[in-house]
Amino acid sequence: MAVNLKDDIKPISYIKTNAAEMMKYVNERKNPIVITQNGEARAVLVDIETYQETQDAFALLNIIKIAEKDIAQGRMRKAEDIFSDLRKKINEK
Repeated sequence: MAVNLKDDIKPISYIKTNAAEMMKYVNERKNPIVITQNGEARAVLVDIETYQETQDAFALLNIIKIAEKDIAQGRMRKAEDIFSDLRKKINEK
């Protein structure tokens, strides 16, 4: 998903007057549009699926970061011990 300088960078005035067309563009091409204001990049318009995938990836990275911190602090157990404890709890019911 490379940014096409001709098609994927638009001033906010263009976005305002062509909003429906821009929404269709990002949804069909899955390419974000960089929105400029006074000649500076200020925001990005992206389709909802790409946005959700990005949020999911950040959430997963955060879980990995927490797990790495737990490992570094020695807060871990062997998987076989955890599954053994779970089996015992299930069999008690």
